Amino acid sequence: MKGAWLPPPADMSVPLLKIGVVLSTMAMITNWMSQTLPSLVGLNTTKLTAATGGTLDRSTGVLPTNPEESWQVYSSAQDSEGRCICTVVAPQQTMCSRDARTKQLRQLLEKVQNMSQSIEVLDRRTQRDLQYVEKMENQMRGLESKFKQVEESHKQHLARQFKAIKAKMEELRPLIPVLEEYKADAKLVLQFKEEVQNLTSVLNELQEEIGAYDYEELQNRVSNLEERLRACMQKLACGKLTGISDPITIKTSGSRFGSWMTDPLAPEGENKVWYMDSYHNNRFVREYKSMADFMNTDNFTSHRLPHPWSGTGQVVYNGSIYFNKYQSHIIIRFDLKTETILKTRSLDYAGYNNMYHYAWGGHSDIDLMVDENGLWAVYATNQNAGNIVISKLDPNTLQSLQTWNTSYPKRSAGEAFIICGTLYVTNGYSGGTKVHYAYQTNASTYEYIDIPFQNKYSHISMLDYNPKDRALYAWNNGHQILYNVTLFHVIRSDEL
Repeated sequence: MKGAWLPPPADMSVPLLKIGVVLSTMAMITNWMSQTLPSLVGLNTTKLTAATGGTLDRSTGVLPTNPEESWQVYSSAQDSEGRCICTVVAPQQTMCSRDARTKQLRQLLEKVQNMSQSIEVLDRRTQRDLQYVEKMENQMRGLESKFKQVEESHKQHLARQFKAIKAKMEELRPLIPVLEEYKADAKLVLQFKEEVQNLTSVLNELQEEIGAYDYEELQNRVSNLEERLRACMQKLACGKLTGISDPITIKTSGSRFGSWMTDPLAPEGENKVWYMDSYHNNRFVREYKSMADFMNTDNFTSHRLPHPWSGTGQVVYNGSIYFNKYQSHIIIRFDLKTETILKTRSLDYAGYNNMYHYAWGGHSDIDLMVDENGLWAVYATNQNAGNIVISKLDPNTLQSLQTWNTSYPKRSAGEAFIICGTLYVTNGYSGGTKVHYAYQTNASTYEYIDIPFQNKYSHISMLDYNPKDRALYAWNNGHQILYNVTLFHVIRSDEL
């Protein structure tokens, strides 16, 4: 509808109403000056007649015929900014100042001046309100931009959460068949238990009725069961790492760096401890007769190696010590009983002399390890871009039997160890530490894991697994530490 009034937007209603009032007021004042003001002094707004008979037309601006005897409004208009402009022709000053029209003119001029001042005040207020409106408009645009950013950030956060949940589900999915196998394994163990109970019952009856059963047949059944149980226990030695216990401090001795170990193939009843302080330029190996001697006394036998060792990756295996010769990629097998070198071999392409060390340094380029499957070497090469390389070694000839190239940079690894053919890598050597990478040599695959690992003394320079003790040996800032491990076992009945 023409002339209909529409309400202003909610966010700008107050400033716009102010401007509307000001403009409406200015229009009313202008209209009053152009129409009402002349009538106050007896003048016509369109055509004025002077005392002498002359006329003044506002549109043409014709002067009165005798301006000395009278006064007239010459013109009334608005400038470009909407302000009222009046041109008045007054009588000469020689006329009597007491003339009524003179007084009216003076009063009219005073009113015009007052109104002009009021219009200027309104104009300044209008300009101030306009600036306020523009400022508010900028603020509102800024708020709108921030709201959009918050909305987009919220969508991105939800997308990240969804992606993380999906990734977690993908990690859990492979556990389903493993759990199915575990249930089958539990049934197998239950079967063993029932067979033992049956044999026990038979033996009890045999004590009462001698000769009721064939003794040789019964002995064969017992031997067969014992053999199967031994095979089962042998398989229990292997499994997937699922947990590491709190550290057990065995002793505090030596420098910040070093290594200590026992022989996993030592004869039954023998529990010697081997101790090597520092990571380079040292040849002396201490031999303690037992763990009790190592913990409580300083009684040891010293062996002098033919060459100084490099790093802390030495191992004792089946009566020999295997170590990396200082400033070389040569591995030496040294017999501890005869104190002679049994074998020397270069580890082809392996970096050495702090070229591809662990994150803590210490010439730890080549790390020798043992597990249930035998002897291993962990190192890095230029050909594999400094990433970890795993080699299975023949313990007698030191020849590499098989090699795996991983994609994990060796300089980023804190320490590493092997359990059941799987290499486990820690994410650091100081502060908070965890096992977060595992490479399975039997499948040539890897995965990222998260197994908490307490770093009690804040600087681990040696970490090795002993398959006989099923424990981790560690050298932590001058402390000799043990960790028990928890393995997830899968027993396959078709292999028994």
